[in-house]
Amino acid sequence: MNILVTGAAGFIGFHLTKRLLALDNKVIGVDNINDYYDVILKNNRLKILEENPDFEFHKMDLSNKEKLNQLFKDRTIDIVINLAAQAGVRYSIENPDSYVNSNLVGFVNILEVCRHNNVKHLIYASSSSVYGANTNIPFSTKDPVDHPVSLYAATKKSNELMAHTYSHLYNIPTTGLRFFTVYGPWGRPDMAYYSFTKNIIEEKTIKVFNNGDMRRDFTYIDDIVEGIVRLLDKPPVHTIGWDRANPDSSSSYAPYKIYNIGNNKPIKLMDFINTLEKLIGKKAKVVFLPMQPGDVKETYADISDLHADVGFHPSTTIEEGLTHFVNWYKKYNK
Repeated sequence: MNILVTGAAGFIGFHLTKRLLALDNKVIGVDNINDYYDVILKNNRLKILEENPDFEFHKMDLSNKEKLNQLFKDRTIDIVINLAAQAGVRYSIENPDSYVNSNLVGFVNILEVCRHNNVKHLIYASSSSVYGANTNIPFSTKDPVDHPVSLYAATKKSNELMAHTYSHLYNIPTTGLRFFTVYGPWGRPDMAYYSFTKNIIEEKTIKVFNNGDMRRDFTYIDDIVEGIVRLLDKPPVHTIGWDRANPDSSSSYAPYKIYNIGNNKPIKLMDFINTLEKLIGKKAKVVFLPMQPGDVKETYADISDLHADVGFHPSTTIEEGLTHFVNWYKKYNK
């Protein structure tokens, strides 16, 4: 298949593109290579992808509608996987405009090119952040997500709403994936696990919020990629018997579906740090701080729908995943 991956130079986009190419697909990658985090890391990911002749890269911002339209005129694209977004919960409090341009304007442009170019399936990144103030554990896609606690979360919920509208109006099959704290080699330096590793190795202090009383459903990158790949040829269909009087928000009478994709096993943050300490061979110098605005105490993915529909179940333990990450980090940073 010809597959468009937006955010191809990003963490998840890079790993997914490698897997898609290994499965003999042709992949068109799009990324604006912004400087939210280390551009060198993004370009090093791209260098690896560009070794494969079936990969084609375009530096492009999704808010540029003309360039995006031209790309679809020049290429036949079967499936779109939209991973491009301005990431980061805390950054959204300081820089709201970048989230509007990338996560809202850019996503509308993606929906429009899918509408006008017979795309067979749009898969797009949502986030566990949409659960916001919800404390019903584990998080289910059937739970209401109407109380976001960050602008980032609000934009991701908006993406789900916009996708449903296009599924309803134009019969475009759309699948939204709520990712839960993805980690692994080639990861994002702005993520806590990355900065923890860096600072423990360099014997610098690490900041631990809510005095360490937090749990996260850490999900290894290979498990995330496996879930996406299993959904490629499973576009959602109209749900027979969908009850408008008692609507299930994870599905629809339109070809629309929302899944959680996580490890389904939350880890205490201090246990996570202890595992890193053992792998690195150094004790962390911890500074405990109160909860930050936009953050939540716990995330926990109910993945029963994804398991039922495509047999997805994560297979990487936190010890295995962090071992792979720490080994990569030491090699990459010499």
